[in-house]
Amino acid sequence: MKILYAIQGTGNGHLSRAMDVAPALEKHGQVDYMVSGAQADLALPFEVKYKSSGLSFYFGQKGGIDISKTFNNNSSKRVLKEIKDLPIEDYDVIINDFEPISAWAARTKGKRVVALSHQSALLSKKCPKPKSADLIGQSILKNYAPASVHYGFHFDAFDKNIFTPIVRRSIREKVNLDYGHYTVYLPAYSDEKIIKTLSKIKGVDWHVFSKHTKSSYWQDNVKIEKVNNDKFVHAITSAKGILCGAGFETPSEAIFLGKKLMVIPMKGQYEQQCNAAALKAMGIPVIKKLGKKRIEKIQDWVDNDQKTSIDYRDETQQIVDTIIEHECKSQ
Repeated sequence: MKILYAIQGTGNGHLSRAMDVAPALEKHGQVDYMVSGAQADLALPFEVKYKSSGLSFYFGQKGGIDISKTFNNNSSKRVLKEIKDLPIEDYDVIINDFEPISAWAARTKGKRVVALSHQSALLSKKCPKPKSADLIGQSILKNYAPASVHYGFHFDAFDKNIFTPIVRRSIREKVNLDYGHYTVYLPAYSDEKIIKTLSKIKGVDWHVFSKHTKSSYWQDNVKIEKVNNDKFVHAITSAKGILCGAGFETPSEAIFLGKKLMVIPMKGQYEQQCNAAALKAMGIPVIKKLGKKRIEKIQDWVDNDQKTSIDYRDETQQIVDTIIEHECKSQ
């Protein structure tokens, strides 16, 4: 069996999940890998056969997406050529983690696509949603990487075909400690903005992993460090608390580890607004944005020891086996 596993490469969450999904898929046949997107910091432990800039969103430094850079760096001519040239017909099974090139190549050539992503879960009406409707955000989730069937991951199994998070093996196998520091990952904010806010909260060390720096340095009680996977894993598994965006993987890992967690959803990012709604329902504090008006809330969170802990089971192989078995019957 020939399997194409196509992965969204914008950010690190999809790639970190792929590290555990890949060996489970390889038990079922020959797997070729495709990664599209930008701004990822993880090195994959397998050869990537197809690489693409895809349809990438670029992080800004004011809490949201850099619209200008996103528009300028995405060429419609390039995207259409990549969709046409991808030999999607060579594969028996196509597993897609929110990757648009392979999804649209399959759509245009009549091939079946299996979506296996967090975004797939958000299509369910049973999953928590923000109070204000976002028709554009909902349309992006549905049409960015269209699929024939959806399997999703979320903080809870809200619906059929929705599984609890895949917590990567590097987190599961690490000793869970508390060195007293707070680990921060807010890639949509500038280092200056983060330092200006968090330095006002004394008595704790903030370890910030940044996409905007080339070297490590301390300023007051804030350490700025370039994103590095091994250092990040060590930092979150030894942290007292984690302050991050309302993505999926890092909050999932924080919950699994039983760490204090606070999230700041990215502006204009519907997926993160949905995640924030789910996390808030679980009792996890959510703040709208980073700034001096939120210092008191962050201070309260630091002073409070309330935690949410869920021991997410390792079901990766069972999930992959179920999907492959179903796809074999569908052909």
